[in-house]
Amino acid sequence: MSNKLKIGVFGYGVVGSGLAHVLKNSKGLDASIVKVCVKDAAKQRDIDPKVLTLNPEDILNDPEINVVAELIDDADVAYQIVKAAMQNGKHVVSANKKMLAYHIEELIQLQWQYKVSFLYEASACGSIPIIRNLEEYYDNDLLQSVSGILNGSSNYILTKIFNENLDYHLALKEAQDLGFAESDPTSDVGGFDTLYKLIILTVHGFGLFVHPDEVFNSGIANLSPKDIELASQKGYKIRLLGKVTKVNGNRVNLFVAPKFVRPTEHAYTVESHYNGVLIQGNFYDNQFMYGKGAGAHPTGSAVLSDITALAYNYKYEYKKLKYYGGLEYTNDMDVEIYLRYTDKNDLELFDFKEISESLTGKDFNYVIGTLNLSKLINIRKQIAGKDIFLAYLGDE
Repeated sequence: MSNKLKIGVFGYGVVGSGLAHVLKNSKGLDASIVKVCVKDAAKQRDIDPKVLTLNPEDILNDPEINVVAELIDDADVAYQIVKAAMQNGKHVVSANKKMLAYHIEELIQLQWQYKVSFLYEASACGSIPIIRNLEEYYDNDLLQSVSGILNGSSNYILTKIFNENLDYHLALKEAQDLGFAESDPTSDVGGFDTLYKLIILTVHGFGLFVHPDEVFNSGIANLSPKDIELASQKGYKIRLLGKVTKVNGNRVNLFVAPKFVRPTEHAYTVESHYNGVLIQGNFYDNQFMYGKGAGAHPTGSAVLSDITALAYNYKYEYKKLKYYGGLEYTNDMDVEIYLRYTDKNDLELFDFKEISESLTGKDFNYVIGTLNLSKLINIRKQIAGKDIFLAYLGDE
């Protein structure tokens, strides 16, 4: 492609404005924003109004524009934009992890079909270049697991709770006021944002496509003062983690849940809106990556990194997909969990194989025990909306 990048941007919110700012301060890149498609042209923005448009076709059908930066929240609309852009021969950069989680297999095929680049480093861990590292450095079959804190919003909330004894709802409100969490925080605190990112990392780490509905994910919305008190008494912090790991050599499992984190674990020291990713493999043991996972500039910088890579004709090679296939997805594995519940009938749903610790009290009931992950998958609709909190205690 031409080294002169003419960019059409969809969306000018936190990430879009962050991209414009870091692009303005990047002197070594021959790139400019030609048009920005928004929903409300009358809204005040720190950008020349002449580049604004309400019509997506002004970007998609403009032959001058050779790069589309898709930076909107709506996953369904984002999918249509990305698909149309590639079909029109434009290279695409995206930060939409939900759209990718549901459509990544098709979109990879489309970029191959139309001979364009499709980059999405900003979709995974903010400023941490985890996708490109999985592609370029960990490009063999020695990888055993990728785990960590993938959502800066939930981590900010949990940091405030454990470091400052802040109430959950006050910590959430503070995260929203700072722009770390959305007005509807369900995706962040429900573990869905972490799930979508984990699916993307699984494609690049293990060459496996996993549908979001196949994965168990649990969040922190039901976190209570009793859960916090118990974790603190044991010397733990609670962090929302995602993990993809090889099981028995040729099977792969994904799992998203709060975790009781020990002081010896990497996630224990990851605070505020930072992300931390632990990579484990044969022969190279543990390697840890750390960086900001939320906010305009960290995500905008990741988008800019992808745009810069386009200037050098960079494409993901998907080496795991091409050369190390044959892995299968499984939920058939045992996990150790902490379960706080109110109704004893809820406890019976879990069918623990073994219980190592339990307490039954007037206002606090919990068990710590082992069960099969497939059991959690089977009962997740039954436990949705119930007054329970679940966390796991296994290795990070």
